[in-house]
Amino acid sequence: MRRRPILFPALLGALLLLPAGCAGDPEGRGGRPGAGAPDGARWQPRPGTDWQWQLSGRLDTSADVPVYDIDGFDHSAGTVAALHRDGRKVICYVSTGAWEDFRPDADDFPDEVLGRANGWQGERWLDIRRRDVLEPLVAARLDMCRAKGFDAVEPDNMDGYRNRTGFPLTAADQLRYNRLVARLAHDRGLSVGLKNDLAQIPALVGAFDFAVNEQCAQYDECDALTPFVEAGKAVFHVEYELPTRRFCPGARRLGLSSMLKKYDLGAWRSPCRA
Repeated sequence: MRRRPILFPALLGALLLLPAGCAGDPEGRGGRPGAGAPDGARWQPRPGTDWQWQLSGRLDTSADVPVYDIDGFDHSAGTVAALHRDGRKVICYVSTGAWEDFRPDADDFPDEVLGRANGWQGERWLDIRRRDVLEPLVAARLDMCRAKGFDAVEPDNMDGYRNRTGFPLTAADQLRYNRLVARLAHDRGLSVGLKNDLAQIPALVGAFDFAVNEQCAQYDECDALTPFVEAGKAVFHVEYELPTRRFCPGARRLGLSSMLKKYDLGAWRSPCRA
C-alpha cells in the first residue's frame, strides 16, 4: 500500500455522491470487461486521468474524479456498483507480495511462505519463488475482485526482491512473479497496475495496463515512469511529504496523474490541477 519502509526508514518514522457530469466511459476504452477479455476490451486508463485513492475510513464518494482505487476486501459489490452508476471505474486494492494477518484468507497461507515483517503491523513478506503455492491464493483474491465487479486491480508489495524479506529473492524471481500476477488479472478480464518496482518498468510495461507510484518526486525517480506514459498508459501517483507546488509542475510535464495524500490514505486529497 505504501513505499516500503525498509527501503526508506524515514518514512516508517513518519507514520507510527458525485454530479452526473462524470458519467460515461471515464478516460478509457469500451465497457465493462469480461473474463479473458482481449487487450482492446479491458479498461485502459490514459495518462492524466484523475483519480481518488482511499484505503481507510468511511468511503467518501464526493471526489469529482472518474477513477476510485479502494480496498477489495473492505468494500462490497454494492459499493462498486454504486460507483459505476456514478460513472466511475473502480480499482481493487489487494496485496499480492505480502501476507496480512487481518485478512479473512490469512489461514490459507502456509507458514513456509511467510518471511520477515515488512514494516507494517500484521504484514510479512511472501516467498514469491513459491508460485505453486501462491498462484491459487492470488487467483482467489482476483476472483473476489472480479465477482464484486471491479474494473482493475492494484496488486501491492510487488518489489520484495529489493527488501529484506527473509528469502534470497532475485530480480528474475520478481519478474516471473509480477508477470504471473498480471496474467491472472488479465485472465479474469481485469486491468492491472504495476505498483512501484521502478527498476523493472522497462521489462514489465508491456504486461501492465497502468502504474501506481508513491513518492517518485521525493526520491527524484519520476522519469523512470515515462515508459508507461509513452505507451499511452496512466501513471497514478501520490506524494505524502512534498507540497503540491514542489511536485505538480514536474508531474504535469511528465503526464502523471498526481495528488498529495496523507499517509493513512483516507478521503483527504489535494490534486495537481491542470
